[in-house]
Amino acid sequence: MQYLNYVIIALFLFFIIKRFLPTKGVTNISTTNLKTLLNDKNKQFVDVRTPGEFKGNHIRGFKNIPLQQLSMKADKELLKDKEVVVICQSGMRSQKASKMLKNLGFTNVTNVRGGMSAWNE
Repeated sequence: MQYLNYVIIALFLFFIIKRFLPTKGVTNISTTNLKTLLNDKNKQFVDVRTPGEFKGNHIRGFKNIPLQQLSMKADKELLKDKEVVVICQSGMRSQKASKMLKNLGFTNVTNVRGGMSAWNE
């Protein structure tokens, strides 16, 4: 019985840690680094916030594809051979989106740490 408790605790910790670790193969950048990339035409910029959040404030050049629609729209609206830079409000949804894009076969994915909360023009 004691052994089972240890296994349950270990599994719980594994899933918690895995959730917060950066996704393998995803580059993480700061908003300062993002500013140097914005004029790069070889990159695709995606904001995964809701349309209302995007309308309220967004960075010019970013396309709004809400996280809930990303898996359905990614193959139609994004090119797999071009880098995808993903942002959200705080960095949590964009981290999920980055993982989702990697699972969909996108090879060059970048997540903006801190999201729009860290952005200041």
